[in-house]
Amino acid sequence: MYKSVKMKKILVTGGAGNVGSALVEKLIEKEDNFVVIADDLSTGFLYKLPKNHKERWRFEKCDVNNESLLSALMKTEKFDYVFHFAAVVGVQRTQEHPISVLRDIDGIKNILDLSINSSVKHVYFSSSSEVYGEPVELPQHEYKTPLNSRVPYAVVKNVAECFFRSYEQEYGLNYTIFRFFNTYGPNQSTDFVVSRFLAAALKGQDITIYGDGSQTRTFSYVDDTIDTCLACHYQNKIINDVINIGSDKLVTINELAQLVISMTNSKSKVIFLPPLKEGDMTRRQPDNSKMRELLGRELIPLDEGIKRMMNDKNYLASIGV
Repeated sequence: MYKSVKMKKILVTGGAGNVGSALVEKLIEKEDNFVVIADDLSTGFLYKLPKNHKERWRFEKCDVNNESLLSALMKTEKFDYVFHFAAVVGVQRTQEHPISVLRDIDGIKNILDLSINSSVKHVYFSSSSEVYGEPVELPQHEYKTPLNSRVPYAVVKNVAECFFRSYEQEYGLNYTIFRFFNTYGPNQSTDFVVSRFLAAALKGQDITIYGDGSQTRTFSYVDDTIDTCLACHYQNKIINDVINIGSDKLVTINELAQLVISMTNSKSKVIFLPPLKEGDMTRRQPDNSKMRELLGRELIPLDEGIKRMMNDKNYLASIGV
């Protein structure tokens, strides 16, 4: 006798953004997942929504900071899981609009309050490497490295982590906190460094660097990031805990610019601008031992990830190449 499969209903906020849209693509590969994508399109875009499995997802334009809109959605759908990835993002944007960043606390509280009074079993939250601030040691370990950044974006992420721990303690709501280090990929906008450099190089335009370019970063290709998130979800790992998600291979911003120029055979020139006032930390490198254990494979090298972006027709169309 045929036995019907019980659909798992999943809410992905910020699902029209870079990481959120990639998460949705992977979630809807499973026939027993139905995903509702909630995004206010302030930094997300409709073209990033899935092109396939349309019976397994639906888009709702929704500002999660608006309690009444989010409440109507969550009470109607009765979600099993929530991935809360909606946020004001981008270093310059978050510096120029700090009040908008602080308002994201409302969305975090809305998600948590509505989850404890509904069918939600687990909430996954996109935190950030920004919470560490300027590191006192490398690599940055989830439990040993102090969370000491003072910029609004990082403070909001830190406050959010405290909310999640407190709601679990008070109400028993399970959570997982993802501390993302720079994730790049074909759905990344030019607000972010890899996509910005690559778009400029492909067009033969100047590549601009804030400061002297000696600041170091690590870059995680989006497939590695999402595979780690879903390993946590499907394997029931990192429950009521936090995990760094990112590559541990250090690259200076100068090295990134030269790599992009070399790979694209571009004649772009590197132009140095005054450093940003705040938020541009000189060093970042995660202790990603938890991530490596979950993936059970090597991470995608930076040059391979850039090559994939260069071969992605949707990415090239999005930057006008």
